[in-house]
Amino acid sequence: MKTRKIVITGGPGTGKTSVIQALEESGYYCFHEVSREIIREAKEKGIDQMFLEEPLLFSEMLLEGRIKQHREAENTGGNLVFLDRGVPDVVAYMNYSGNDYPPVFNRVCKEFLYDEVFILPPWKQIYTEDDERYESYEQAVAIHDHLAQSYHYHGYRPMEVPCGSIEDRTSFILDHLV
Repeated sequence: MKTRKIVITGGPGTGKTSVIQALEESGYYCFHEVSREIIREAKEKGIDQMFLEEPLLFSEMLLEGRIKQHREAENTGGNLVFLDRGVPDVVAYMNYSGNDYPPVFNRVCKEFLYDEVFILPPWKQIYTEDDERYESYEQAVAIHDHLAQSYHYHGYRPMEVPCGSIEDRTSFILDHLV
């Protein structure tokens, strides 16, 4: 049986991590966001905001991490695997920032495919900034738009998950995976 790879995406502060954690607590295999680990490691090396200081290097590291997760998803043994962000997220963030990137970024988006994409919309009531999230709410809205555009460009039709409790959001996702 083929493992179905399901992406949970959205701008910063939309509740992705909480939804992924709830799915994991329900027994689903989940891959967590790789950017927070990369950001923490960069800070330990004295790079305060790696995405701003070295955007191409940061994005290459993200791409490598997301490709690794995609490959590992095949070996989980489960029929459903959830990923906190996918390969097209990297392109979306580069487009948002206006930084140039090599053609390989779009090529790998067409090589490492997902079965479903769910996008969580901006939600001002739950938005908070932290040590790894430095974007304002307005920037988070703009990033959301770039994410939607990137997934559409790469052939997906992301399903928007309505705002609501974590339980309602996870139920919505699971109910739409028929």
